[in-house]
Amino acid sequence: MKAKEILLIDDNNIDNYINKYIIEKMDISEKTTAITSPVEALTYLRTLETAFPDIIFLDIKMPEMDGFGFLEAYNKFSDEQKNNCTIVMLTSSHNINDIERASHNQYIKKYMNKPLNQTKTHEAYELWKFIKKS
Repeated sequence: MKAKEILLIDDNNIDNYINKYIIEKMDISEKTTAITSPVEALTYLRTLETAFPDIIFLDIKMPEMDGFGFLEAYNKFSDEQKNNCTIVMLTSSHNINDIERASHNQYIKKYMNKPLNQTKTHEAYELWKFIKKS
């Protein structure tokens, strides 16, 4: 079972390029979308007529709005839209406050440190499949 869409939200174009390459090479998603701004990602989500992407990889430290700001705005979407979406915080932050804050957020299903690789991608994909079956 392939994911319909995986969304990458990271202000680093190189990270997005590499992460998109890994995901596409693994052939686990029909579509991979990379967006460099949480504000643009929220706008993108508002344009979707059906459910949100199956998996979102979300960075924390970004200009204009950080990953936690994105999650506050994300909370305002309907449960129907968010229902099948698995959010993985993918960050270079090893800050215990970020890890603790992420662990208390209902939408974050996994906290991973960069860089993304095939093992971490597979782990996120398997987590999404498990949650989808539940």
